[in-house]
Amino acid sequence: MVEWTAKDMRRAVELWTLAAEVGSIAALYSLGNAYDYGKGVQQDMTTSVEFFTKAAMQGHAESRKEHYSPPARGGRRGSLRMLDAHFDLGNAYRQGHGVQQDNAKGAEFYTKAAMQGHAESRYNLGYIEALRGNHNRAVRHWLITAKMGDKPSLEAIKNTFKAGFATKEQYAEALKGYQDAVEKMKSHDRDEAKAIREQIKAG
Repeated sequence: MVEWTAKDMRRAVELWTLAAEVGSIAALYSLGNAYDYGKGVQQDMTTSVEFFTKAAMQGHAESRKEHYSPPARGGRRGSLRMLDAHFDLGNAYRQGHGVQQDNAKGAEFYTKAAMQGHAESRYNLGYIEALRGNHNRAVRHWLITAKMGDKPSLEAIKNTFKAGFATKEQYAEALKGYQDAVEKMKSHDRDEAKAIREQIKAG
């Protein structure tokens, strides 16, 4: 793994800034992270939230366009970064980092990302429900993400089962769904490796 120097990070911020000016979601998200952690710039949580918000809003605009035209090259990466931006905004509002704390707004951002398949956001929604004592709702969230191969969700259901707030059937369903998802991911990785080997042999 290559270690980035402070000079590397400053240069990266310059490039991300240029890309962000033309609407790159990935660049907007990267700038949000840079200001969040103070990498290449002075740490500024408020500015971080501003960039995450721009990434989320830009993603929504592009999603609407995609109903009428194919996504641009690299669009999938942008879509993922849009969901990550919603997740980070959810964290910011729940923790009051760079914005006034607002648990309801945080949950709203998690929900937007979760509805589009963001596992960490749905896991957090389950955690919020568990804190409220809504264990059945929490388990329903975690069942979805366990079946996506999310191990923390499986562990959450296991612990909820041990505490007496989830059924044996729910835990069994989560375990099977998790194992199936992991096996599917392994199979996909094997297929990709095989394809690469065949390309190398073909020259």
